[in-house]
Amino acid sequence: MSGHGDVHDYGPDIFTEAEGDDDTLANLGPLSGMAGTWEGVTGVDVHPVGPGSDMDGTAVDNGGLQNVYVERYDLQPIDPQTNGPQLLYGLRYHTHIVKPGEVETFHDQVGYWLWEPAAGLVLHSLTIPRGQVVLASGPAAPDATEFEVTATLGGGTTGIVSAPFLDRAFRTTEFRMRVTVHDDGTWSYEEHTMMEVEGRADLVDHVDRNRLRRTAAPQPNPLAAVAGSEA
Repeated sequence: MSGHGDVHDYGPDIFTEAEGDDDTLANLGPLSGMAGTWEGVTGVDVHPVGPGSDMDGTAVDNGGLQNVYVERYDLQPIDPQTNGPQLLYGLRYHTHIVKPGEVETFHDQVGYWLWEPAAGLVLHSLTIPRGQVVLASGPAAPDATEFEVTATLGGGTTGIVSAPFLDRAFRTTEFRMRVTVHDDGTWSYEEHTMMEVEGRADLVDHVDRNRLRRTAAPQPNPLAAVAGSEA
């Protein structure tokens, strides 16, 4: 098993594709407890605001603002993916967040959660419609119920890329997300985004956390669905 940031040794043949199992849901390793559609109504977001801000929320000690939020997180299995001998199983996701009782989007995010069995590695990609993308990773055992993915600015095989304004005014230097799958069938996350905010000498820790309950089971990935219909 490789450590975080290591490359698994797949040997000299980088072109011959790995053979995987058509049923992604049976091969998600530590991501197994996250498949499906989820809702969380106890989300907490702590983010930086400017001096004298009159935005709704609760002021916190670090000069930021705390908001509560409601989240719908949909994670559906994709067909197995290969890069030559590298085999990945994964979930395509969309999370949509609003403040309680409101319609306007508070946060929107899409991406993939990926599991690389040979390397014992979880990969997490995210894209948000404010001009930012992140690829984070972290080691995990196949039966892990807790794991963490991280990314740093200029990290090489993981990283953070922001559009020009964000990179100048709210430069993200580190991203860290810890996932816990609970015995009661829920899962939770705690996310820390470290930022250099223009005009502030200290790093700002933008924190998000929520606990999600499943509202619908996942749908089989396309290959598995076809195999099931032919059985």
